[in-house]
Amino acid sequence: MPSLFRAIARPGASGHGWVVLRLAQCVPFVIVLIGLGIELTPAHDLYTGPLLTAMPALASLTMGPLGTLSAAAGALGVSLTTATLHDAWGGTQIYSNLLGLLVVSVASVTTSNAVRTRRQSELDQVRRIAAAAQEVILRPVPDCLGPVRAASMYLAAERGAQIGGDLYEAVQTPYGVRVIVGDVRGKGLDAVRSAAAVLSAFREAAHYEDELVAVMNHCSAALRREHAGPDTAVGAGGDDPDLVEGFVTALVAQVPDEPVVEVVNCGHPPPLVLRGAGVHALASASPLPPLGLEEFATGLPAKVESHPFVPGDLLLLYTDGVIEARNRDKDFFALPEAMQAVDTRTPREFLEQLHQRLLHHTSGHLTDDTAMIALERDGT
Repeated sequence: MPSLFRAIARPGASGHGWVVLRLAQCVPFVIVLIGLGIELTPAHDLYTGPLLTAMPALASLTMGPLGTLSAAAGALGVSLTTATLHDAWGGTQIYSNLLGLLVVSVASVTTSNAVRTRRQSELDQVRRIAAAAQEVILRPVPDCLGPVRAASMYLAAERGAQIGGDLYEAVQTPYGVRVIVGDVRGKGLDAVRSAAAVLSAFREAAHYEDELVAVMNHCSAALRREHAGPDTAVGAGGDDPDLVEGFVTALVAQVPDEPVVEVVNCGHPPPLVLRGAGVHALASASPLPPLGLEEFATGLPAKVESHPFVPGDLLLLYTDGVIEARNRDKDFFALPEAMQAVDTRTPREFLEQLHQRLLHHTSGHLTDDTAMIALERDGT
């Protein structure tokens, strides 16, 4: 029985499990009320003492010390009412019931508190591991990368999570500053594994592939290897459902010393450039399918598209969790207008202000992971 309640109460339990948990928490109090009803009716000859004594132990299975004490207090109230109404104070049975209730209550509260402390310790350890994993998978980008100043921000939609299905990275290479931003379809550990595979491929290929398209091809191949089973050849099986379920929208950008930014976009939202008081979207002239869906769109050769990126410009790369964030009226977050309203041009402060505006728009409730990278072309 305890394992059942622990499974129901585990973090991330489904909505149905949450309802079952709430109903289970009500059981001890319902039984206490039933005992009170028995004692206040002609059926008071039924012996309810042992039933009430077990209520603190039952409450400790699904509640903490406070809930356990509440159940114990309810059982104690019914026992005192019984003794008063039926003149049972002279007999030994009432004192045996009260003593048993006291012993069970103390043991239940102590056990509940110990379990809660152990679970909190385990949760703290998991959070420390998650923080360390985030430093490996989603490490903050350096403040200065060659000709640009940079900043990054990641917000996980899942409460208590630090890693999700969004990915980003920025590295300085012999070919310029190379950046990737992506969004894995799906949630949970599968999404994290896909993000890690794509990031690992990018970090390796970005330093030795002179063509930006080749870098993206390495990321696509890594994703296919991640989803391919032990008996599946990489690159085969265009109808593999795992590839459809785990596709990744990705954008790779390169900032060379020249005043341009080169982009390869595979199904990802276009970057935005803040230039003066205007915001310009770097829309792709030849849209490409997301990574993992290349075989469903033949005849679309990947190519690099170049856009102006002059000193003073600020380039924002982001995931769809930003532009698809909604308020209570179901209105989408107006990212270009929010960028224009920011009163600073330092990349880190720029992202912090966008973050505040995004949380204000959604009332602090994000329904999807969001990642952003801001790059500012250094005027010097």
